[in-house]
Amino acid sequence: MTNNNIIDERNSDIQIYINGSFYPRNDAKISVFDSGFLLGDGIWEGIRLVKNEWLFIDEHLDRLSEGCSAIDITLDLSRDEIKEAILETQKINNMTDSAHARVMITRGDKIKPFQQPSLSTSGINFIIIMEHSFESPNLNGIKLVTVPQVRGLPMSQDPKLNSHSKLNCIIACIQANKAGGDEALMLDPYGFVNTTNSCNFFIVKNNEVWTSTGDYCMNGITRKKVIELCNKHKIPIYEKNFSLVDVYSAHEAFITGTLGSLTQVTSIDDRSIGSSDEGWPITSKLRQAYKKLINA
Repeated sequence: MTNNNIIDERNSDIQIYINGSFYPRNDAKISVFDSGFLLGDGIWEGIRLVKNEWLFIDEHLDRLSEGCSAIDITLDLSRDEIKEAILETQKINNMTDSAHARVMITRGDKIKPFQQPSLSTSGINFIIIMEHSFESPNLNGIKLVTVPQVRGLPMSQDPKLNSHSKLNCIIACIQANKAGGDEALMLDPYGFVNTTNSCNFFIVKNNEVWTSTGDYCMNGITRKKVIELCNKHKIPIYEKNFSLVDVYSAHEAFITGTLGSLTQVTSIDDRSIGSSDEGWPITSKLRQAYKKLINA
């Protein structure tokens, strides 16, 4: 709900990058033996194009490289080669603004459909899906529902890892949707409020901004930028543990993501957060500061 789900007809004609070659959308295929398809064995990044610039691309590629290292995928591509592939995909699709690239690295094709990583013998698969995609915060705000599905411990699957395996978050999203929510509000293993199924979560209490410690959530690039903007604009910001009791009495709440930027949360578990009469002053201030940052 916070990502751009609007169908853009231009995307029916996009060219997909697969291992150095381009294919029309309907012809872009990978093997059923690809380790990402079989087991969710891969790392990805989502990067946004604004005014012919890929936002925070070096930070995204740092995270891509770190993720590959963490799961022992040998990334036999240089930073410059990955950037060049992104720019080639942008050029062939004639995109200069309001686009989104999903950059994916999998362990490659397996010789048997089993878990053992050594069965991937052909090298990585490197894929870029680039689409026309406008910034899409829901200006009316969104509704969150707290779900029983929790963020995992680092020794099971570190939730900071941007892996292809997102089943935990998908289940959380299903639980929220079934309960009438737009997204799921997920707790950490100790019951503290953590993140939504796809975005980072913030609350505002007494003119302070709170977000989770970051131990059990994807440490998003937009999340990082919002924390930096709070410090720049002298807005008290705390990365800390807090509970649903704190959330229900919050004056504002918002989520952050690559395409949603800052989107206010108007309801959590059928409890109203903030007031349309008073507005969401700190959320609005940070949204404007973020727009200024990305348009600079």
